[in-house]
Amino acid sequence: MKHRKILNMYFTTTISVSLVLFLIGLECIVLLSARDLVRQVRENVVLTVLMHNDATQEDVTRLKNMVDLAPFVLESRYISKEEALQEHIENLGEDPQKFLGYNPLTDAFEIRLKETYAQIDSISQLDERFSSLPYVSKVIYQTDVVSALDKNLNKVLLALLVVAIVLLVIALVLISNTIQLQIYSKRFIINTMRLVGATPWVIKWPFVRRNIWIGVEAAVIACGMLALTYYYCCTRLGVYLFPLNKITIGTIICVVLVSGLMITVLASLTATGRYIRMKTNKLYEI
Repeated sequence: MKHRKILNMYFTTTISVSLVLFLIGLECIVLLSARDLVRQVRENVVLTVLMHNDATQEDVTRLKNMVDLAPFVLESRYISKEEALQEHIENLGEDPQKFLGYNPLTDAFEIRLKETYAQIDSISQLDERFSSLPYVSKVIYQTDVVSALDKNLNKVLLALLVVAIVLLVIALVLISNTIQLQIYSKRFIINTMRLVGATPWVIKWPFVRRNIWIGVEAAVIACGMLALTYYYCCTRLGVYLFPLNKITIGTIICVVLVSGLMITVLASLTATGRYIRMKTNKLYEI
């Protein structure tokens, strides 16, 4: 009967910690997904560099070499005036060359920027840099869109971070209380060990060791639950989540495992320390 009671307590503690670690893992997934979404949005910002009508092929080659070697370029596309005219006709169904007598469009480069450069300050500097070139007539980008991205995406990330911190604090409290309840049932054993001269670490170590295993087992269970949740959200619900790779998988596993070990060990040390310092008569009053 006593053995079954101990197993039930061990099982209850493990499941409780698993659920809290699952919550921490979900926070991690949400933050990684939001971060990846921000990256994708920023990397779709396009800078269009228009060249003068009288720009020579040497000017085009010179600008192309500059763009190809630039550290801020994620992807670039050269559009000749002929290609631009063809796209204009396909999109609008009109050929301006028929009533103007010439092709009014110019050679251009469409540049997709790397995430770190897709911000209003960086783009403004790139605008000045390209505009200073003698064979460049104009640089086009959506100023309002870029400004809105800078403002709103940062707010979203900050809000998610605040929510994650609040949930983490709640998780810490829940796990700590669960483990303290487990150790509460052993308070008289702790007091007996203290009275016979056992050092604080000798008293603490069995509880720390047991809860390390609880932390590891709970982390494994939580990771399994997270994997099933990720699969279900992506395949059944069609919810956007960050792409899996070795780095993201390793990050989530490390966060869950380290959180489980850190919280369970700290809770064990805190709870046992409390009962070690407590006088014998006080044990009957709590």
